[in-house]
Amino acid sequence: MALAEALAERLLAKGSTIPVVPVECLAVCKRPCTIALSADGEWTYLIGDLDTDTHLDEIVGAAEAYATSANGIVPWKERPQSFRKGVVARVPPLPARQQG
Repeated sequence: MALAEALAERLLAKGSTIPVVPVECLAVCKRPCTIALSADGEWTYLIGDLDTDTHLDEIVGAAEAYATSANGIVPWKERPQSFRKGVVARVPPLPARQQG
């Protein structure tokens, strides 16, 4: 939870409205610390092997790039090195549920 708190503080200090939602477990035990970047109708990224002290600025930058992307896909060249190495998964958007 230390990463979630530090990330929320850093984003708030930058005036960002990107929400940080701490979760207990993403089931990536062999790749701690892991984050997910997700939004409705966009691709979701799981990024592991992150460190609060070393990667916080990279996480903020990646979250900002993700938030401004058209579909959740952050171009490879725009991803920080820790994200290039730490990708656990990129999950396609879920189809919208039809009400019936």
